[in-house]
Amino acid sequence: MHPMLNIAVKAARRAGSIINRAALDRTKLEIHSKRANDFVTQVDRAAEAAIIDIIRQAYPDHAILGEESGELPAKSAAKAEYRWIIDPLDGTTNFIHGFPQYCVSIGLERRGMVEHGVIYDPAKNELFTASKGGGAFLDDRRIRVTKCVNLKDALVGTGFPFKELTRLDLYCRQLKEIMQTSSGVRRAGAAALDLAYVAAGRLDAFWEMGLSPWDMAAGALMVQEAGGLVGDLAGDAGWLERGDITAATPQVYPQLLAALK
Repeated sequence: MHPMLNIAVKAARRAGSIINRAALDRTKLEIHSKRANDFVTQVDRAAEAAIIDIIRQAYPDHAILGEESGELPAKSAAKAEYRWIIDPLDGTTNFIHGFPQYCVSIGLERRGMVEHGVIYDPAKNELFTASKGGGAFLDDRRIRVTKCVNLKDALVGTGFPFKELTRLDLYCRQLKEIMQTSSGVRRAGAAALDLAYVAAGRLDAFWEMGLSPWDMAAGALMVQEAGGLVGDLAGDAGWLERGDITAATPQVYPQLLAALK
């Protein structure tokens, strides 16, 4: 395992232990609203602080982008070559309600390209990892996207655009089309984990609008390293900046894009 990926795994597991301890008594959660339908707890902040502490100890000259902390420049004056992209608890609303579908997501970007990714599901103790050119893994087992070739046979994951309700009408049209042309649609509420599930063959495709870089960075790399395709709603690059993402098996991908149009 690459040393930087090893640090990401260490950080994700540390955050996961914080999340699991807090899950034992959710009555103590301090819940704050960042905006409509978007919540943060002291667990999110504690998990992110633990991740940042481990990264800073190992790589003080790396920059960090965290969901709760924002942009943190490298400690040196020079522009950082590497940037860590962190979501300490993707699926906070699920966590608050005790719905066991949430994860820690950590991606490492080098010169604008994501090279390593970790997604850790503390509720199920499942660790997804990927390195550019090195494949994707669930624990120690190599994972691949499914061999699904037709959208009509595909199980498709999605996420509601709860942060961009102005696009809800567009999304509803997309959802109607995918429901009519696929085998089924699932919305579990943690985009990073949905992408990991595409990589692991539990879903055949996924799409969502209005995401942030920390929702997508690690998971998208996993899909690519597992043999899948990733792009925005038109199939182009730039999804990390736009926040709209599609992912699927190579054969299903063009059919997914056509249906979403």
